[in-house]
Amino acid sequence: MSEERQQSTKLRALIVDDEPLARDCVRLALDNEDDIEVIAECADGDEAIAAIDELEPDVVFLDVQMPGTTGFDVVQTIGPSEMPAVVFVTAFDEHALRAFEVHALDYVLKPFDDERFADAVEHARRTIRGRREEESFRRGLSALLDEVGGRGGGERRFATRLMVRLRDRIHFVRTEDVDWFEAAGNYVRLHAGDKSHLIRSTMSALEEQLDPTRFVRIHRSTIVNLDRIKEVQPWAGGDYLAILKDGRQLKISRGYRDALLRPAI
Repeated sequence: MSEERQQSTKLRALIVDDEPLARDCVRLALDNEDDIEVIAECADGDEAIAAIDELEPDVVFLDVQMPGTTGFDVVQTIGPSEMPAVVFVTAFDEHALRAFEVHALDYVLKPFDDERFADAVEHARRTIRGRREEESFRRGLSALLDEVGGRGGGERRFATRLMVRLRDRIHFVRTEDVDWFEAAGNYVRLHAGDKSHLIRSTMSALEEQLDPTRFVRIHRSTIVNLDRIKEVQPWAGGDYLAILKDGRQLKISRGYRDALLRPAI
C-alpha cells in the first residue's frame, strides 16, 4: 500500500454495473459523500475482478445481475476473505432480498432513493472501520454464496476458474485443469500441468471455494484434484502417499487421510 494511500482519509470506491445509466446513478449519489472517492468504474464482472485485484478499493458497489460473470461470480472468484466491503446493487424482488438481510449484507434495490443509498454507504463505512463487523461481513458473504449459489437458487456453486496474474495481465485458470495446490507463505501456488501460478489466498479460504467432490485436502499445505490421483500407498508412521498420474508423490497426513479415502469406500 502506497504512503499516499495510507495518508488519505477518503474511502476508495469501485462501481460495477453493465448499465451505463446505473453507473451514473451510483456515481452521482456518491458525489454527496465527502469521504468517498470513485477510483474506477467497470462494465462487467471480469473487469471488476481485475480492478479489485489491481486497485484494492475499500468498497465496491456491485451489480448482481450482469451478463456472463455475475456479481456473485466476482465475489466467488476474489473470495469472501479477500473481498472489500461491498454494497450489492440489485433488481432482485423482495423475496430474494431476504438472503441479504439474513446475512447482514447491504444492498440497494434498483431504482434506489438517496436515503436508502446513504444508509448502505454508512453500513459500508462501519464494515471498513470496524474489525469485528468486517469479520462478520466475511462470514456473511460466504453464507450468502452458499444460499444463493451465484444465481439466486438454493444449490451451492463452487469456483470453476481462478484468477492469476501474469506480469501486467489477469488470466483465468479453470479449476478442472489444476492438479494440486500447495501453501506458499501468504499465497497459494497452483500446479496445472507444467505450469504453476501464485494466487492471493489462504488454503482455508481456497478450500471453501473448491468443490469437495473434486478437490480434497490431504495435508495442511496441500489440496489435490481427485481426478489426478493414480493410487494411494501406505507410508511411514501411519501416513500415506498420493501418487499422481504424472508420477508426483504427495504426502497424505493422518489428520486428512480419511477425507481422501472415504470417497473410495
